Amino acid sequence: MSQRGICIAPSILAADFSRLAEELESIELGGADWVHVDVMDGRFVPNITIGPLIVEAVRRVTSLPLDVHLMIVEPERYVEDFVRAGAACVGIHVEACPHLHRSVAQIREAGARACVALNPGTPVQAVETVLADVDQVLVMTVNPGFGGQKFIESTLTKVETLRAWVDSRGLDVRIEVDGGIGSETLGRAAAAGADVFVAGTAIFGAEDRAAAIAELRASAKG
Repeated sequence: MSQRGICIAPSILAADFSRLAEELESIELGGADWVHVDVMDGRFVPNITIGPLIVEAVRRVTSLPLDVHLMIVEPERYVEDFVRAGAACVGIHVEACPHLHRSVAQIREAGARACVALNPGTPVQAVETVLADVDQVLVMTVNPGFGGQKFIESTLTKVETLRAWVDSRGLDVRIEVDGGIGSETLGRAAAAGADVFVAGTAIFGAEDRAAAIAELRASAKG
């Protein structure tokens, strides 16, 4: 696990968008570290969510860093838009980026932290060539597109491999997991080496957001 400790990033995909400002306030007061924003285009994944205008609105009502996950084709066309809208970190998918080094550099040049994401069926080796150039790797622990899916256990092997690479090479790279994250699965992901945890239903589905976040944080420590 990172020496910086764990990071809990509630996913607003599971929030009530009719009262989004209140939802964001509840997780900020409840002890969340980041806000995770899932951007889907209906092409890379079978769902459509939000764009830069909503990210800009979120930025105005929370002081938490925005971790923006682009599940879209041709993400390089929109990186600058999302950074201008307030993204502190921009995640792009290996599968959507034929020129991955260039896309990573584009994110950093725009002024955000760079994250590369892996679908469950993509080998972890797909990120090895850019590992020294990124700030974060996101291991999808479900197939992206919808919330509330069951955690895919085999993805933990990727987390273990990434942790070994990052530690042995002395890199300052966060390892993030997203999908099916609750207190039980989070503990296993933390044991495998993850240090950033995206949770949607486990937090926004709870009446007491602070208690839900505290439970997740405690489960990461075993």
